[in-house]
Amino acid sequence: MAEEQPRPRVVAVQDVLVTLEQPEGEAAAPMRKNEVVHIHPRRESGEDGAALKGEILRVNGRRADAQIYETTRGVSVGDPVTQTGEMLSASLGPGMLGRVFDGLQRPLQGLADRHGTFLPRGVEMPALEPERRWTFQASVSRGHRVRAGDHLGSVREGAITHRVFAPFDLTGEAEVAWIEEGAFTVNEPIAGLDTGSGQRTVGMAQTWPVRTPLPQQLLAQRRVKRVYPETPLATTIRLIDTFFPVAKGGTACIPGPFGAGKTVLQNLIARYADVDVVVVVACGERAGEVVETLTELPELTDPRTGASLMDRTVIVCNTSSMPVAARESSIYTGLTIGEYYRQMGLDVLVMADSTSRWAQAMRETSGRLEEIPGEEAFPAYLDSTIKAVYERAGVLETPHGEHGSLTLMGTVSPAGGNFEEPVTQSTLASVKAFLGLSSDRAYKRYYPAIDPLISWTRYRDQLRAWFDEQMRAGWTERVKRMTRLLSEGEEVRQMMEVTGEEGITLADYVTYQKARLLDFVYLQQDAFDPVDVSVPLDRQRETFELLHKLLTRGYTFDTKADARETFNRLIQLFTNLNATERQANAYSELTEKIEALANEHAAASESTGTASEEAAP
Repeated sequence: MAEEQPRPRVVAVQDVLVTLEQPEGEAAAPMRKNEVVHIHPRRESGEDGAALKGEILRVNGRRADAQIYETTRGVSVGDPVTQTGEMLSASLGPGMLGRVFDGLQRPLQGLADRHGTFLPRGVEMPALEPERRWTFQASVSRGHRVRAGDHLGSVREGAITHRVFAPFDLTGEAEVAWIEEGAFTVNEPIAGLDTGSGQRTVGMAQTWPVRTPLPQQLLAQRRVKRVYPETPLATTIRLIDTFFPVAKGGTACIPGPFGAGKTVLQNLIARYADVDVVVVVACGERAGEVVETLTELPELTDPRTGASLMDRTVIVCNTSSMPVAARESSIYTGLTIGEYYRQMGLDVLVMADSTSRWAQAMRETSGRLEEIPGEEAFPAYLDSTIKAVYERAGVLETPHGEHGSLTLMGTVSPAGGNFEEPVTQSTLASVKAFLGLSSDRAYKRYYPAIDPLISWTRYRDQLRAWFDEQMRAGWTERVKRMTRLLSEGEEVRQMMEVTGEEGITLADYVTYQKARLLDFVYLQQDAFDPVDVSVPLDRQRETFELLHKLLTRGYTFDTKADARETFNRLIQLFTNLNATERQANAYSELTEKIEALANEHAAASESTGTASEEAAP
């Protein structure tokens, strides 16, 4: 009988951090960083046989520190440890859409059905339904030579064609020895690949370590290549699409204080964004907000298909009440799932809410490891870790010539709305669009509460060619002019706070009213109105063109009260216009009323009137 291999033992326990020691001797398998281990607590008789999953964070000789993904109650010195020899990995295959996982990719609904609401420790369940059958159609035949990431066939998963790939870790070429079509489970073999050193059996599912970017090996082999983002992500939110666009395959952050509307904004972006798959990562948000997301998404209708929004959504859920280590792993699991669907040539949106809680999980773990702290006790490697996460977004050209994109939007929850804290600053250095939420605008019930005076995007100039072709020539310059108007209006408002209306000129007051009109009727939307909640790009263009024409002309008013009354009427007419279907007769009637009212006070020439303004060229 073969002698059992020596197993590591627990030598110290500090909350979820456990120190392991490998027994002496050459027979012991070496411990590796990021290797998954299972600890078997012996003290609690009620949980005999429980295996607590953990991940090795640091190796020092025969000792290693591991973070455990569940409570370590009952774990004591001397408890045996099982090494798996595997990295923390995600199972990738058909059946992920419409599911809710935790940070370790365990299906939460399946666990609740089997074990009840309160889950015991050490329970495991396959991420993909092992009994469900999928109709596989092969795209290659016997004798065909394939490489890593090549299509072997496909199955239908909801509204998308789910590609089945040759293993992503395949090295060199392999010949298809056999392949079958029909109905299979994810674990049944569908093909055999002759690699030259033996035959490798392939199923519809495969695993991949979550901390390693999925296309890393494919990029090294030049099987895929990164492509410069050239198309905007249409969110149907006017403020974002027009003033602060985000490219498909781009990165953006949404920082804001408590109650500023981050979760609401994320949910509406996820619902209406022009993408094929949405991955929502709840990494440490309050349980109440997560429950709201879990209950609302299945009830929402997908505007693209008319079916449930969950049919193209994957949720990775770890609330702030769950173990801190699992919270830290959730964002990597969500990114790996997103990268997998991107490899199919699909447009994927990953929404991480909130990266601040994820960074706080890193801080807790770093503190227990007694690492040298950085600013505000965050680990010194916080900046590089955040950059590495956002670098996993992008547009890729697959081996089959398809273009897939992964857009990453992360919310940041700085304490007290302080945007100077380390997580926000590291995020700002990593992303190319900053959509800053303002508590002042949120308390005024503005939606979205994005502050146009502090937000910015680097994609506006990058996407200039697309906007000039699809929207109109000179679109970017027109947007910049309207942005300057908002800044000028804010300067006048601040002067009025000190001097009152009497302390400014009539021309300055008209500038303030113009900026107010732009803010009220274009930057704000009614999230409860079925028309205004989602505005397609062609309607955005039409409304913006009308506003641009009105805001760049000169006006003549006798008094400030006259100007205020006129702009208030324009705001009311535009508000009604935004809530009216374009096909309705009232839409054209309102447009005519707006232009007629503006024409009543239009300056006869650039020199006429005390509040005239130079017209746009």
